Amino acid sequence: MAGVSFDRMDGHIWFDGKFVKWEDAKVHVLNHGLHYASSVFEGERAYGGEIFKLEKHTERFFKSAEYLGFEIPYSQDAINQACIDTLEKQGLVEGYLRPVAWRGSEMMAISAQKNTIHVAIAAWNWPSYFNPEEKLKGIRLDLSDWRRPDEKTIPSHAKAAGLYMICTLSKHAAEAKGFTDSLMLDYRGLIAEATGANVFFVKEGVLHTPTPDCFLNGLTRQTVIELAKRRNIEVVERHIELDELESFSECFLTGSAAEVTPVSEIAGRMFAPSEITKTLMEDYESEVRGRPAIKVS
Repeated sequence: MAGVSFDRMDGHIWFDGKFVKWEDAKVHVLNHGLHYASSVFEGERAYGGEIFKLEKHTERFFKSAEYLGFEIPYSQDAINQACIDTLEKQGLVEGYLRPVAWRGSEMMAISAQKNTIHVAIAAWNWPSYFNPEEKLKGIRLDLSDWRRPDEKTIPSHAKAAGLYMICTLSKHAAEAKGFTDSLMLDYRGLIAEATGANVFFVKEGVLHTPTPDCFLNGLTRQTVIELAKRRNIEVVERHIELDELESFSECFLTGSAAEVTPVSEIAGRMFAPSEITKTLMEDYESEVRGRPAIKVS
């Protein structure tokens, strides 16, 4: 999306229950979400006119708001329908959707019980989170200096705006050194995730992925685990040490934006996208388009 100014795109945004012109979807500079990060969001993709796992995304949207101590002033059914309507309003068949909820401007202090909760949903065309040519051969990851904090210090299972500050710092640092993204460790020094996607490794035909005990258990992550099990690929969720990187042959990332993206390098450790990565890429593409490669009996 380089070169696109998101405040100047065409179309409409669903904003507090009605559609407004894209350029008119504005908030005041003194809103609590901006100053105190009291905001939650979702990232969803539509394929062939259908939003993949829409209900699951909306459930997490509401749960994230609950973690941050506020209530979304619409039902889940209403938000589901608003997402569908937004996609249609934008004339999109393939696209990315961003529901977001935040505390407003009635109180400008840490305490904000009286603030109105606002909700908006935007949709736009977003073919691939990573450069398509680079994605096919595998992206390169740096190792971040920032770490995912202890779950006792943050609402780590919420998709909350404030949790992404260290992700932006990590990604900027990686890009400055010629990498595409960055691998983040957690507060214990264990492998956690990339800046906006979960990570998987392959070793002797077995899929290994970090236990999401202090970071988001992504919906795409859950989908890929299910797809692997359909293929009778063993999946091991566990704590993974950094020095284990040398023992893995394949690596890939998963996320609604990233989908399934092969990794060719992590800070000097090389990987070769092979059979399991390619199979799960193909299976995920089939799954999101409603034609599962292997159907559940």
